[in-house]
Amino acid sequence: MLDLFQIAAEDISGACGGLLPVVKVIRQGLFPIIQIGIPLLLIVLGTIDLGKAVISSDDKEVKAAQSRLVKRCIYAVAIFFVATLVTVLMNILVATTADDDVEVTNNWYNCWEAAAKK
Repeated sequence: MLDLFQIAAEDISGACGGLLPVVKVIRQGLFPIIQIGIPLLLIVLGTIDLGKAVISSDDKEVKAAQSRLVKRCIYAVAIFFVATLVTVLMNILVATTADDDVEVTNNWYNCWEAAAKK
């Protein structure tokens, strides 16, 4: 319970307003899982399905498994680029809203960048 108070009081005046640990978990924890783990899981599961179909020696099942594997590979590539797309969109957001509210936009961007540092 004491840790929660320390997190909240740690960096209230900084770019993240005390949310740096949460943003770090998202940036360093969830993004790598989304970017690397899920695509690997999709490809491995597709390969297992194709292997089962090949072992069963049913041409119809092999074609269906090949189709599923190709779709899973496409999904894996799309998911891999999610983190990159989010970062690019964040940069575009900073560039387009820089005239409107510079302080708020820069704080969020600085928070996002600070979370990338270990």
